[in-house]
Amino acid sequence: MNKINKNRFAVATIVVAVMSISGGATAANLDIDFAADDFPEAPAINTINNQYWPLISGTSFVYAAKTDDGCEVNKVTVTSGIKDDFGEPYETIAALEVEDLEWLSAECDDVYVLMEKTTDRYAQDDDGNIWYMGEDTLAYDDEEECLTDEGGWEPGVDDAEAGIVMLDTPKKGLGYQQEYLEDEAEDMGKVLNVNVAVDIENFGPFTDCLKTKEWTPLERGHVEHKFYCPTGGGLMLINELHGKTVRVEYIGQTLPAGTFPTDLPAVGACPEE
Repeated sequence: MNKINKNRFAVATIVVAVMSISGGATAANLDIDFAADDFPEAPAINTINNQYWPLISGTSFVYAAKTDDGCEVNKVTVTSGIKDDFGEPYETIAALEVEDLEWLSAECDDVYVLMEKTTDRYAQDDDGNIWYMGEDTLAYDDEEECLTDEGGWEPGVDDAEAGIVMLDTPKKGLGYQQEYLEDEAEDMGKVLNVNVAVDIENFGPFTDCLKTKEWTPLERGHVEHKFYCPTGGGLMLINELHGKTVRVEYIGQTLPAGTFPTDLPAVGACPEE
């Protein structure tokens, strides 16, 4: 657990305040307060080597799923980019940037359209917990035929707060707030189990995996079960539960055969409500 430094600041108290919500089962309250002294001071490079989710610059993870919309492919790349210009109380934090691209092929014909482009930011504290330090996101809304940056946030801006996305020592039943910007980003997480077995096609079975549950009160009924396997290098499987189960499975470090553009559709921005 993080050291508590009340003389500086403690902004993660929301973790305790909202543990019992209708979006997920009541979890054990965690007492992890944010304290900048628990992190390497910028411009030092933040090393993220948590055994369940090591983020090593230059590595990529590609996932695939078949949904009602078609075939989806997601590529996550750990860049060498660092963001170190946060506002108070995060101004001394250097966060690692991770690029996340999502494509869709409606006909599953290997011709894909880029649907979302996101830069996520993470920092690991001295105890090994990984903190979510915000995101920039741009997504294509196929119903409105426009681009939207809804969901983007930065801790320290508009009362947004950083949260925990991975515990150094996860224990069954522990819950945590992953992010907080009121009505925009309110994801929650909970440890469902450790020592779980996971079988991924072409990569063999994995043991000692961590199983977590993620949800948000902003999208009722949508729950994700994620499986992190240390021997597989991190996140290997996501089961999305929203009416029916969608299996999002790791398929390797490179994209499959097909056309994968890196620019979003040239359409106008979504009108403000």
